Amino acid sequence: MAHKEPNFRFSSDWTKEEIEEIHADYQIIQTIPINIEIEAENKIYDFGSVEKYLRNASSIAIQDCKCRNEKRHCDAPLDVCMLLNWRAEKALRCGKRNVRRASLNEALSTLRRSVDSGLVLTSIVRKGDESPNTICSCCSCCCYTLSGVLRFGLASHLLSSDMTAMDREIVCSDCGRCVDRCHFGARIFVGKKMVHNPDRCFGCGLCVPTCPDKVISLKQRVS
Repeated sequence: MAHKEPNFRFSSDWTKEEIEEIHADYQIIQTIPINIEIEAENKIYDFGSVEKYLRNASSIAIQDCKCRNEKRHCDAPLDVCMLLNWRAEKALRCGKRNVRRASLNEALSTLRRSVDSGLVLTSIVRKGDESPNTICSCCSCCCYTLSGVLRFGLASHLLSSDMTAMDREIVCSDCGRCVDRCHFGARIFVGKKMVHNPDRCFGCGLCVPTCPDKVISLKQRVS
């Protein structure tokens, strides 16, 4: 699992200059909420509008994650980076990072495996694209996007989100499972009580299915 301690650093962390150079080609990076029910060939709890992108894709490819493949800071799965349409075909021609063609069901299963592993789902729109051609499964210890958010305060520049988490605090048992799942530092312990800071929440939804008290839900973010 990823290292999510706020002050934890690796000697091989991405530098701010590297992160800014990588993101120069990005238009939007948006977290994908995970606790919305969708219809596929099998009904599963899934990921907002991501099914629409997958169903409309002319082709889908799955590839090893560039960030974890390079940094190796955690044991989260590698084969969870998804490419759509022309980007999928380009990757298949290049043949790098164990790329393979995937069906819709395989893609949805890959997303489920990412969520089970505690990874944040993001859709990436690059300049010139009308919709995402890349869907990533990110960790905060290897991924240049999440590490940039946590280390350099770049959230407003790198990430957007339509959702945020909402708690019914009166019935929270303060078990801490959501704290372990949160990459953004939005959930911490103050003494023995779990405290949620909505200003640091990016609506990924990883906390929702892990809550044994069922007190966390996602709501539309108010601009």
